[in-house]
Amino acid sequence: MWTAVSIVLALLAALGNAAASVLQRRAAAVEGPGPSGRRLSWLPHLLRRPVWLWGAATLVLSGVCQAGALATGPLAVVQPVMTTELLFTLMLGSLVFRQRAGGRAWGAFVAMVVGLAALLALVWPSGGEAAVPQERWLVAAPLVAALVALLVVVAFRLPSAPRATVLGSATAVLFGVTAALMKDAISRLADDGLVRLLTAWQTYGVVVAGLAGFLLLQLTLHAGTLVASQPALTLGDAFLSVVLGAALFDERLALGWRVVPELVALGLIGVGSVQLARSPAVAGGQDDDEEADRW
Repeated sequence: MWTAVSIVLALLAALGNAAASVLQRRAAAVEGPGPSGRRLSWLPHLLRRPVWLWGAATLVLSGVCQAGALATGPLAVVQPVMTTELLFTLMLGSLVFRQRAGGRAWGAFVAMVVGLAALLALVWPSGGEAAVPQERWLVAAPLVAALVALLVVVAFRLPSAPRATVLGSATAVLFGVTAALMKDAISRLADDGLVRLLTAWQTYGVVVAGLAGFLLLQLTLHAGTLVASQPALTLGDAFLSVVLGAALFDERLALGWRVVPELVALGLIGVGSVQLARSPAVAGGQDDDEEADRW
C-alpha cells in the first residue's frame, strides 16, 4: 500500500521536474550567452524571466511530492521511478517547443518504460531503515563532496559536450544525495515531530545540497545540449540512489543471478535516455551537433 503511494508521488514529482526542465530550458534558450568572460552573467537575466520563475516554482512543488514519496517508500524505488521525468519531458516538450515526436522518440520512450519496469521488478528492495546512523554520514558526506568537486574541476577544463556530461554527472550525484538526506530528515519528523526536524542537520543538508544541485543544473543546461547532459543526469541519479539506499538505509537488493538482466534493464534505460535526449521535443529544438558553448 505505502509503496504504491510512494510510486504515485514519485511520478508526480517526475512530472513536476519535467515541467521545470522544459520551462527553464525555454528561458535559457531565449536568454542566450552572456558577455565573454562572464560565466554567470546569464543568471540575473533568467531571474527576471517569468517562464524561468514558473519553472523554479514547479521544481519546489516537485520537491514536496518527492519528500512524500521518500517518506513512504524506499530510496532505491523512488529515485529510479523519477527517471520517468524524461518521458514526461518528451510529452511536454512536444507541446512547448511545437516539435512532433517521431517514431524513434516513441521507440526510446518504450525502451525506457520497459527498462524501468524490469529494473524495479528485478532489484526490488526489501527491509531498510528509516534513518541513517550518523557514522555512515561521516564517511559518505566527505566522499560525495570530494567527488562533486572533482567532477566540477574536470568539467571546467573540457569543451562543451563533454563538459555538459560531466556537469550532469555531478548534478546527478547531488540530486541523489539530496534525496537521501531528505529521506533521513523526514524520519525525524515522523519519530519526534517538527522541532526535531528543524533541529536536525540533515534538514539543512537538504537545503545546501539541493541549492548546489539546482545551480549545477543551470550550469549543465548552459554547457551543452541535452543529448550530452540528460543521460548522465537520468542514469546517475537512479544508479547512485540504489547504491545509497543499500549503503545508508540497509535496503536489501535482489542481486545474484539477477545482476545480468538488471544491467540489461539499466542499458535499456540508458539507450532510451540517449535517444529521447536527441528528440527536438526534449532538447527544445536544438540541433544534436550544436556546440552551445555559453561560457
